Amino acid sequence: MKKDLLSVSDLSQKEIEQLIEQALSMKRKDMPSLLSGKTLALLFEKPSLRTRVSFEIAMQQLGGHAVYLSPEEVGLGKREPIADVARVLSRYVDCIAARTFSHQTLLTLAKYSSVPVINALSDWEHPCQALSDLLTIYEKKGKLSGLTLAFIGDGNNVANSLLLAASLTGINFCVASPPSYEIKKEILNQAQKFATSSGSQIKLVSEPREAVKNADIVYTDVWASMGQEAEAEKRRLAFSHYQVDDKLLALAKGDALFMHPLPAHHGEEISPGLLGDPQSVVFDQAENRLHLQKALLAKMLRQPIRG
Repeated sequence: MKKDLLSVSDLSQKEIEQLIEQALSMKRKDMPSLLSGKTLALLFEKPSLRTRVSFEIAMQQLGGHAVYLSPEEVGLGKREPIADVARVLSRYVDCIAARTFSHQTLLTLAKYSSVPVINALSDWEHPCQALSDLLTIYEKKGKLSGLTLAFIGDGNNVANSLLLAASLTGINFCVASPPSYEIKKEILNQAQKFATSSGSQIKLVSEPREAVKNADIVYTDVWASMGQEAEAEKRRLAFSHYQVDDKLLALAKGDALFMHPLPAHHGEEISPGLLGDPQSVVFDQAENRLHLQKALLAKMLRQPIRG
């Protein structure tokens, strides 16, 4: 049976570790014919820089081909029913990476598609980002289990996937969010179950200074995501105390990593210039989207990894 990646929780701890190992191998060694003859459809409702380019280049470097389908071309659920789009694309391509506003759209695509569907971002999760983040952390720290990640800001799709990924792999996770912007209980409950098995600890606080104390990784994201533009001013007020700057970062461990999935709003969730701080690995994160997705595509398309 086909296997989709709609959530980080679709993977086991062992599968995540294997993906990281394979991504590191692919980063060191070219595999130009691994996905020869394979085609990936990029079905996007939202604009993208890293996600689109990394998937397209990943397929190219592995000898495959990617087809980008814009919102105007498809009109997903408007010009044509989601189920029909899924069934048609399944006759043309070997895999679908979908970037959607609603997670329900992804669930419908996966239900009617006979080829694997990858969540390239929805309002509920961003698994490819979280998996690439784990790759970056492992690359810099040499381990995952036992580390502590502090997430400052909105309990959004990135936070959801990061929490699930951390709890699966033994990373302690502390999140600081203002009231009404915390991680959803459904995700939290799921993560708590994973944490029980992996030994990680999950902590929710409201004060950023408390969250980052002695953290190995300090992570933040935008205050208003795509689709939340109408809430932007309200969110600026709610999150005004949640900017990551040099002073906040200094409360973490001396060798702590600073991470952000990009795009960043300088002067809002981060202070100007922070992306260039010596502790920042933000652009390493961006690069690792490519390598992790190469490993993921190989896995989804059932291709053995050698070397």
